[in-house]
Amino acid sequence: VLICRFHQPLEYTGATAPLEVMPRKVCTSSCASWYGPGLHGKRTASGQVFDMNAMTAAHRSLPFGTRVRVTNLWSQQSVVVTINDRGPFARARVIDMSAGAARQLGLMRTGPAPVSLQVQSSPSSRTSSKVLKRA
Repeated sequence: VLICRFHQPLEYTGATAPLEVMPRKVCTSSCASWYGPGLHGKRTASGQVFDMNAMTAAHRSLPFGTRVRVTNLWSQQSVVVTINDRGPFARARVIDMSAGAARQLGLMRTGPAPVSLQVQSSPSSRTSSKVLKRA
């Protein structure tokens, strides 16, 4: 039985800045788990309808719409998910993956596993880049 007990808080390698201006520099490692069947088709905290086969995840504090690369530290498999819900509610875990994302990371076989998280983009950085491309 795996019990993930380690946690490294969010770190930023550079000047202090809000999340919106520091994509790809926020990284943390801890445990990930997955959820799905009982919540499929219900509303997430962001208001979206939960699709357990989509590439989504729940995180306690990252803004909705943030894209995060999650890497399974045992298998080195990774997947990019979009934060659309709040959780996990188990203290030792940093992220809850949809069943679809968990399947790609191998969490369906192992259960909770150590992962690292890397923010790929935040909602405002994607909005800003779209505006720049139109100008």
